Amino acid sequence: MRGCKSRLTPSLKLLMFMVPLILVFGFIVLSGINGSNNYWMVGTYWTPSSLFSSLSFQKTGDFVGQRVAGATENKQEAISDDYNLNRSASPTLSVQAAIPVQPPLAAEENEISNNTKSHIFPQSSSNNSSALTSSRIQHTYSSLDRLEASLGRARAEIGKVKPENQTSDPDYVPKGPMYWNAAAFHRSYLEMEKLFKVYVYEEGEPPVFHNGPCKSIYSMEGNFIYQMENSQFRTRDPDKAHAYFLPMSITTMVHYIYVRDSHDWQPLKQTVKDYVGVIAGKYPYWNRSAGADHFMVACHDWGPAISGAVPQLFGNSIRGLCNANTSEGFRPTKDVSIPEILLPSGTIDGLIGGPSASQRTILAFFAGGVHGPIRPILLDHWEGKDTDLQVHKYLPKGVSYYGMLKKSKYCICPSGYEVASPRMVEAIYTGCVPVIVKDHYVAPFSDVLKWKSFSVEVSVKDIPNLKKILMGISTSQYIRMQRRGKQVRRHFEVSWPPKRYDVFHMILHSIWLRRLNVRVHGAADF
Repeated sequence: MRGCKSRLTPSLKLLMFMVPLILVFGFIVLSGINGSNNYWMVGTYWTPSSLFSSLSFQKTGDFVGQRVAGATENKQEAISDDYNLNRSASPTLSVQAAIPVQPPLAAEENEISNNTKSHIFPQSSSNNSSALTSSRIQHTYSSLDRLEASLGRARAEIGKVKPENQTSDPDYVPKGPMYWNAAAFHRSYLEMEKLFKVYVYEEGEPPVFHNGPCKSIYSMEGNFIYQMENSQFRTRDPDKAHAYFLPMSITTMVHYIYVRDSHDWQPLKQTVKDYVGVIAGKYPYWNRSAGADHFMVACHDWGPAISGAVPQLFGNSIRGLCNANTSEGFRPTKDVSIPEILLPSGTIDGLIGGPSASQRTILAFFAGGVHGPIRPILLDHWEGKDTDLQVHKYLPKGVSYYGMLKKSKYCICPSGYEVASPRMVEAIYTGCVPVIVKDHYVAPFSDVLKWKSFSVEVSVKDIPNLKKILMGISTSQYIRMQRRGKQVRRHFEVSWPPKRYDVFHMILHSIWLRRLNVRVHGAADF
């Protein structure tokens, strides 16, 4: 035995000395984290892919990665000399690789309801065995913990839904090939109605804030702001909110702040920067999530560029944009495509409806100005060259634009200077099948709606073959597309007060989906 003891090397002595120190240090670190109020980033958290499978309700049962948002007090840098916003690096805002995961256990939910949970730490053993004993450390859950737990339960409910078990609904039950997964969408919508709360910041004065257009092609900007501020989804308690709305209108900024023909966007960008600075300085919520649970809406073409005044707004926040152009920074995994809707009178009165398929005598129709790269190609090939394809730069005097929409089987919807256009919704309103000719465009609600089932997509290079493509669609297929378009029309209708499943609720549902894919959490989750 003496020989054995004398043969201990200096390295082994050092190891025996260091192991207890490492265990004690680990216990202190874990205990310190548990009691901290700081917010941290973590690498992985998993959520059902029925919410996002290429941003579509295409299947259930799998699981995909979730955006994780957080901040640490030591990673702040000034957004300007006046405001200090957190810019700690956020994970890539995209859907991660699929991985299975078990839904929350009932026992865990009971612990949350009782304001406690357990952490198990390894303990050293006096008999040289590797047995582990558990030590329960009590922790009081914050309002944020409770919010995230409720979102987790909603994700679990959506993830386990099956088509044959679809819930009944007195107003509407989504069904048919227009939806990637009608049952999952329906369950998600019902969970949103039951749970989702939005805090609207009250800072800012009209007309630039809490205001917006309601009659122009930018009408959804104003309509959404007004409806959100008067919605059942609004909460006056920011600690009870799942998401936070920045009620600013890019369109009214352009109208009141921009100097016409100056080409100077700096005053607009500074306005956005100052507003977010005020919010971040007055409330903890922006810095807590690095803006990931905040959202804005903008239908003006300049919305994407102006949002770039605040890097976190551009890169982290949920941006509801009519100009949903992926070549200009639109990211479908976190941003929301909003339909551009022209309301000449401020309502949809007189815009809805049209004759049946058999009474439409014109194959395809377009009328519009020459701007952007696509319309000149369309007009060059088809203007005045074929009576079946009524393509016009300007309609003849006395010819009704809406009358032509209602006479046509297909309505051509090309991009202008930007990808957004009211023509897609005008076509759906009047029973005309949209023909979408756009590059880099993400169609509204395409995480729920299967656009190819009720519209035709034509690439720019195929514009010379447009008639051949449309004539190649059988009559039965055309009738099916038109009928499906009528069924999804409710999702694009503007109503006041808002009706279930209308455009306001569909925009909000798109925001709800993105919020479900964000986890804002504290150090206690370690």
